[in-house]
Amino acid sequence: MSRTSRISVGSIEVISLTDGGAEFGAELFPNATEDELNTLIAAAGAEKIETNFNAFIVRNAGRTLLVDAGPRDMFGPTAGFLSDAMAEAGVAPEDVTDIFFTHLHPDHIAGAITAEGAAVFDKAEVKVSDIDHDFWKNGDFSDETLQQWAGLANMTLNAYGERVSTISGEAEIIPGVTMQMMPGHTPGHAGFRVDDGGQGFIHLGDMVHAEKIQLANPEISIAFDIDADTARATRKAGLDMVATDGLACSGGHMLRPTLGRLERSGDGYRFVTG
Repeated sequence: MSRTSRISVGSIEVISLTDGGAEFGAELFPNATEDELNTLIAAAGAEKIETNFNAFIVRNAGRTLLVDAGPRDMFGPTAGFLSDAMAEAGVAPEDVTDIFFTHLHPDHIAGAITAEGAAVFDKAEVKVSDIDHDFWKNGDFSDETLQQWAGLANMTLNAYGERVSTISGEAEIIPGVTMQMMPGHTPGHAGFRVDDGGQGFIHLGDMVHAEKIQLANPEISIAFDIDADTARATRKAGLDMVATDGLACSGGHMLRPTLGRLERSGDGYRFVTG
């Protein structure tokens, strides 16, 4: 099974890396009934709510950027295959010059450190949005799960130490690649955009966790959104923009094949590949 897909955006290469997958239960979509979810699943020709864990490689100007790093071994045996995907893409850990974390949730950062907390990518400079960095670094969390996630976030940041820097707005990550703020899922949640030669690609971050559900009905939220109302507004505006502008796109949880475009379908969208 191939774990990679790739496109060229002008002279810039974008490679998706499928780290693995998982299934979601209906309880994770608090503003949708089970009947609503079952109707959407059936309409998509599916039997369950599936998700992927995706990372990305972007190559340009002599730089090799890794975007997110998957969940390592934290989500069971169906995920944690980042190293396999990178090997298929022809990228070794020492080739990675830059890392960008879209946000500091476990399924996006755990693969950047070993179980003992050591950095996997010894030569990489790390960038993360200043808002997300501050939220996880300095937040006062009463919720036990968020406390654990903050602990992992800080372990990851500490592993890279002085190689971590924060950026804001539409700052450049590497040449041709800019951060795109997409708040709601976390306060500093972001994606990225690639532009070159009159072509564009946008990574939607975690706007969409369940492609078959949330594209068909962007009103549906997932329980992992810290601010569900803001995340919903971000998702609706972002999907509309991508479909209107005809941009190539992907995201942290899009199903394979992970690179495509959005088309309007009823009150929502469908992801078109090929």
